[in-house]
Amino acid sequence: IALAVNGKQAHWHLRGANFIGVHEFLDEVVAHAQAASDTVAERIVALGQPVDGRIGTVAAKTSTPEMDFGFQNPNHTVKEVVAQIDATLETVYTAVRELDDVDLPSQDIVIAIAQQLDKDRWFLTSHFAE
Repeated sequence: IALAVNGKQAHWHLRGANFIGVHEFLDEVVAHAQAASDTVAERIVALGQPVDGRIGTVAAKTSTPEMDFGFQNPNHTVKEVVAQIDATLETVYTAVRELDDVDLPSQDIVIAIAQQLDKDRWFLTSHFAE
C-alpha cells in the first residue's frame, strides 16, 4: 500500500528529461503495487484473518523510506522509487522465507509479487544505466 501511495506521489511531481517514460512507467509500478496489496489482503482474509490497510496503520508500519516533497527530476525520482521498491522487496523476501513451512499457496503469491517488483526495479534503473 505504501509503495502504491508513494509511487503516485513521485508520478505527480516528476519534471525534466525522460519525463514521459518515467511518468508513464510509475503508473505501472503503482498498478502492480495496488494489485499485489489487494491479492495479499484477499488471501489473508480468505484464511480468516483481518487486514488493517488504513492509511495511519500503513504509515506507522511501513519500512519504505520517507520521500522528498515537491517536484523532482527523473534521476532523483528513480532513485527514490527504487529505494521504495528495495524496502518492499526486503519485506516480501522475508515473507517468502517465513511462509516456506507454513503456507505454500501464500508463498507462491508472494514469490509472484517479488518477481514483479524485481522486474519493475530493473525497468526503472534501466532508464539511467551508465
